[in-house]
Amino acid sequence: MTKRAVFLDRDGTINVDVGYPRRYDQVTIYATSFEALRKINAAGFLAVVVTNQSGIGRGFLTEDDLRDIHARMAEDFLARGARIDAFYYCPHYDLSEIPRYRLDCPCRKPKPEMARRAAAELGLDLSRSYMIGDKVEDVEFGLAAGLRPVLVRTGYGASAEIKLVERAITPAAVAGTLLEAVDWILEHDPERR
Repeated sequence: MTKRAVFLDRDGTINVDVGYPRRYDQVTIYATSFEALRKINAAGFLAVVVTNQSGIGRGFLTEDDLRDIHARMAEDFLARGARIDAFYYCPHYDLSEIPRYRLDCPCRKPKPEMARRAAAELGLDLSRSYMIGDKVEDVEFGLAAGLRPVLVRTGYGASAEIKLVERAITPAAVAGTLLEAVDWILEHDPERR
């Protein structure tokens, strides 16, 4: 049987969006994110982070910097009894001065390639999985990948909610925080009733 996942945007959803951090000490995790991940784990979902990281293509950080941030983030969550199962990121920026990153690629949200790759590598059923994020692109990514998207009002969420209404795009739910979004999933998931 295929597995299920909760896909998670990083900046503005799991942690405060500070722009382009180069080191983990520049990242501040929202206080309720640890409990949210523990609940995802306990419910049997994989926790999969999907994040646009054009800061690499813009030259603000390297892929090694990003891998170190993600490794430390995973360790920080593990130390608090929560597990992040995988990280997927898009380093590209179509105006990059670095040729290998100058690309309008299929892995940049809202395009669904990161979800498809995760599904293939982790054995996921996207139609039975979810996406949580704070941006319009996160909701569009969820819809494009066949996930049930939940918008959070942290980060850019409040302005994204207005834009979604203007564009007549409807997420499965809108929640105040990542923890509230996870609680909504656990309450409304048809396989848990």
